Amino acid sequence: MIPALVASALAAGDFAYVTNQNSEDLSILDLDAGTEVARISIPGKPAGVAATAGGHVFTVSPDSKVVRRLDATGAVQAEVTLDGGPIGIAADPARGRVFVSDWYNARIWVLDAATLAILRMLETGSAPAGLAVSPDGMLLASADRDSDQVSVFDMETLDLRHRLPVGTRPFGLAFAPDGRLFVGNVGTDDVTVLDAAKGTTLATVKVGARPYGVAFAQGRAFVSNQYADTVSVIDLATLAPVGLIDVGEYPEGIDATPDSDTIVVANWFSNTVSLIDPATLEVTGEIDTGDGPRAFGAFIQRRN
Repeated sequence: MIPALVASALAAGDFAYVTNQNSEDLSILDLDAGTEVARISIPGKPAGVAATAGGHVFTVSPDSKVVRRLDATGAVQAEVTLDGGPIGIAADPARGRVFVSDWYNARIWVLDAATLAILRMLETGSAPAGLAVSPDGMLLASADRDSDQVSVFDMETLDLRHRLPVGTRPFGLAFAPDGRLFVGNVGTDDVTVLDAAKGTTLATVKVGARPYGVAFAQGRAFVSNQYADTVSVIDLATLAPVGLIDVGEYPEGIDATPDSDTIVVANWFSNTVSLIDPATLEVTGEIDTGDGPRAFGAFIQRRN
């Protein structure tokens, strides 16, 4: 579907922008209708994605090293080719910036969100992957996989605040609504919970095999377990396990709708996303995607 026709299909509601690595495209999913409304070509094996409330979507294609800025219909508005190994991405709409992790060179690119021009580089540990911005917009966190640590930066100054040890091979991470940072460690099958502002470790919580991403809704954390084909559920107040939800094969990217009514998880081997009710912990539906959905990042956007 071409962008002009996509625009007419995008009514108000929640939409997921799912990067499909194998088919090199982006599935635009109407979560309310439970349908794919468009599939947009994104060359270069896209993985990282950041959808913003302002109506923009940023994608990272590791094979071609291209970062793209798209509008809500999938029309490309800007792009830049980087060197190194771009993979993860996070947006800072308030300051007009985008952050991209460089897997090969232990750094983060700081890009202008409008033009994608390079503004600055930040030094991380080895093999940075997932990136996340705190709910108050004051902290940026990077999962430095091969250093078994998280780097935390001040968003105002971009100065390094902390380097915090976590489990083995952290990959995905996300801030809870209360500001705590949850880090999925694929090597130790657990989640490290951090006070990123103070630079302290709060807890380590066991989850399923190869935790990949974390999302939050209804006072709970939801962790996608790649090798277990499940999502672990953790109570945010007690950090106790609440349940285990069977989803598709090899779940990876996971995100929540803004109203916390639905958890969406991308199933890489099943070519679907699973929709989960965070209150009942039941899978309420599936939507087909392209081949190899990764959705590595914050991929849900609400249109008013």
